[in-house]
Amino acid sequence: MITGGVRVLNAGLPLIVEGVPAADIIQLDWRPPAFGDAHVAEIAVSLDDEITHDANRRAIAAVHAVRPRLVAVRPAREAITGMAEGKVLLHAGPPIDFARMCGPMVGALIGASLFEGWAATPAEAEQLLRSGQVELVPCHHRGAVGPMAGVIAPSMPVLIVEDGPRRAFASLNEGLGKVLRFGAFDEEVITRLRWMRDTLGPVLDAALEVFGPIDITSLIGQALAMGDEGHNRNVAATSLLTRRLAPTLAALPHGIEVLEFLAGNDHFALNMSMAGAKLAMDAAIGVESSTLVTAMARNGVEFGLRVAGTGEQWFTAPVGPADGLFFPGFSIEDANPDLGDSAITETLGLGGFAMAASPAIVQFVGGTPDDALATTRSMRRITLGPHPAYMLPPLNFTGTPSGIDVLKVLETGVLPVINTGIAHREAGIGQIGAGVVTAPREVFLKAAVGLRHARDSR
Repeated sequence: MITGGVRVLNAGLPLIVEGVPAADIIQLDWRPPAFGDAHVAEIAVSLDDEITHDANRRAIAAVHAVRPRLVAVRPAREAITGMAEGKVLLHAGPPIDFARMCGPMVGALIGASLFEGWAATPAEAEQLLRSGQVELVPCHHRGAVGPMAGVIAPSMPVLIVEDGPRRAFASLNEGLGKVLRFGAFDEEVITRLRWMRDTLGPVLDAALEVFGPIDITSLIGQALAMGDEGHNRNVAATSLLTRRLAPTLAALPHGIEVLEFLAGNDHFALNMSMAGAKLAMDAAIGVESSTLVTAMARNGVEFGLRVAGTGEQWFTAPVGPADGLFFPGFSIEDANPDLGDSAITETLGLGGFAMAASPAIVQFVGGTPDDALATTRSMRRITLGPHPAYMLPPLNFTGTPSGIDVLKVLETGVLPVINTGIAHREAGIGQIGAGVVTAPREVFLKAAVGLRHARDSR
């Protein structure tokens, strides 16, 4: 009893108390464990023990100990294992056959085949891909990541990120508009890719050789304090990167040309952020009994999840389109289901998990600044702890929520939030918007079963 009458604490559906004045209701955010799946709920309880807790402490400590450095930009065939022999293309997300690929992925693979000179026309390129003469491999299987379609061809320059002997790779960001990663493949796209191969990559590599390695963790940490979230908003990180390299670039042949490109591409640092996150999360792969998520990735058809305790196994489920803001003339009916490796940023604790740092991001993905704060607070419920290097000024400089725990997702019913771009479902059209998507619950249910099997097999 309180002054003014009786108030109701409701732990069920709002429908139950629809006759009670809204001002008298406190709605408890409670959901059935394991999304109502009793079998998986029992598995989750059985895994929630000191063995798992100890494994998770070791896994997240390994992740947070990684300090990625950007050290070079080289052609993929020189940097990535297996890219120098035959016809090989990497793509985003979990494994998928060409026959099942979505429009933007097909378009990007066609564009990459044209770029490599393997075909003279889009029709020839598609026939080549359908024939099976090109090996199609997920980026994650080669230590790499790529946004949206994520296609990496042997001649494309890639960012090389390392920490000691360990390395990760990412493609270079083309900018916005009609670009390969959104499935476009006309002459404008191919011409830009050639310039990136012949000028952008070599000049950046030369600048890094003179300047020295760039500490990605430090740079992203600064960018968070300046309004970035490390996924869909990279204005500050790109500016900081450009500022550090500018004196060196200005003294190199074609350096001013490269600076002009960086000045017009606010998203350039995204791929660097992704490579750094990939390197960090890979440090936990294979930690037995750990329920830490090490990768989230989408191929435009399926969402894929990897967990430390099950190594390189993928748990997949159908993926839907993002909910967000669309460019004029487009709507959700035009949108392809979500795709890209860029959710590796959220896996570490950036992107949707760091939205509190970036109230301006809501102008790009939709919502309000309060929504951004609420999202970050919600992600705390499903993570193992704050990232020690990624501080959030709006939340009293606490670290970003870092390290998604499968068991916490099943316990709370809270799904990871991912900031993303939206591609048109047809190849060749490109980006039509940006928004937010949540990971499908099915991958966490499957992961729990896989973790139990892995524990029982030892």
